[in-house]
Amino acid sequence: MSTLLPIFPPEDLLDQPTLTPEAQQAEEEKNKMRRYFEKPEEQLSPTVAHEPVCLYLETTNRCNLLCTTCPRTYEQLEPEADMPWELFTSLVDQYPNIARVVLHGIGEPMLVKDLAERVAYLKARNIYVLFNTNGTVLNAMNGRALIDAGLDELRVSLDAADPDVYQMVRGKDFFSKIVENVRAFTQLQRELNAPKPMVSLWLTGLRETVDQLPNFVRLAHTIGVREVYLQRLVFFDDAEANENSLARASSALFEHTTEREEALIREAESVAAELGILFSASGAVDPGESIRMKQTDNPWSLCRRPWSLMYITANGRVLPCCIAPFSMKGYGAFTLGDATQDTLREIWNGPEYQRLREGLLTSAPPPACTNCGLRWSL
Repeated sequence: MSTLLPIFPPEDLLDQPTLTPEAQQAEEEKNKMRRYFEKPEEQLSPTVAHEPVCLYLETTNRCNLLCTTCPRTYEQLEPEADMPWELFTSLVDQYPNIARVVLHGIGEPMLVKDLAERVAYLKARNIYVLFNTNGTVLNAMNGRALIDAGLDELRVSLDAADPDVYQMVRGKDFFSKIVENVRAFTQLQRELNAPKPMVSLWLTGLRETVDQLPNFVRLAHTIGVREVYLQRLVFFDDAEANENSLARASSALFEHTTEREEALIREAESVAAELGILFSASGAVDPGESIRMKQTDNPWSLCRRPWSLMYITANGRVLPCCIAPFSMKGYGAFTLGDATQDTLREIWNGPEYQRLREGLLTSAPPPACTNCGLRWSL
């Protein structure tokens, strides 16, 4: 493996020990929107009186990487497609009061040429907008367009602090290009005094990469990113996983971290505190808590997503959540409707959604949900 990058913080970051009022406001809005899925109502039932508060709109299922943690690398889940503009706008317009829209799924959103226009369409309706990107096409033109469109949050999935480990996880040698893309983007934000989008770096927690964490935090600081997230691996049982996939139980940190691995996480937390980096985990918990076993017989009962959000693929298929494509092979077992044939309101309280919710309220949940809360953060 190559040596890790030397860490030298940008001089203008050293001059900004605290957030500006605008950046602080953006931070508070982001934190508020992260809790959108929590307990939408006290009494849960198979039918829902209220509208969803969040839509996941898979702008594309195309991708330019071959990540060893992604099912898309090993099977075609749906025909390749970008979500047509007409479908995109019709979905948004069906719920004019939607609070939050996430523009990613199985694919790289920034491959969609009119992505900034889609962000602007949502922001004109006062919707909080975010997406995950691999950062490969975050060039000056695309970055400026996203800033001008009003994007609220940009999450960069990097997964490594050096090129060799990056290529092992992400399948291609784009590490240095992405690092420079993100560095240039945060520099552009400072030049424009643009606190949005809030930029964060994400690393998937693998046994093979946990030793990257302390330097991953340092790298974030070097390129002007103030937030780092440890993302829990979504995995298959080893017998079900592709032989080349890292999305397997033996690679997961969750439930059985070693003393050394926990020490590395604590070291990363210490580095983050020293550098003023927010270091968190997906699921709005601290990194250590994210990978520890939760003693419960029915972890799926904590999930509120079927009562608060809808996920629509680029082809119009409605799924329970963004985890579903990673939970089982194929989409057939958890397809809830077709948004090209029925309205979202018809699907939202249709028979498949009712069956899904009813199962989550029992001791026999749908198969795709059985391990939710055990294998990934809620």
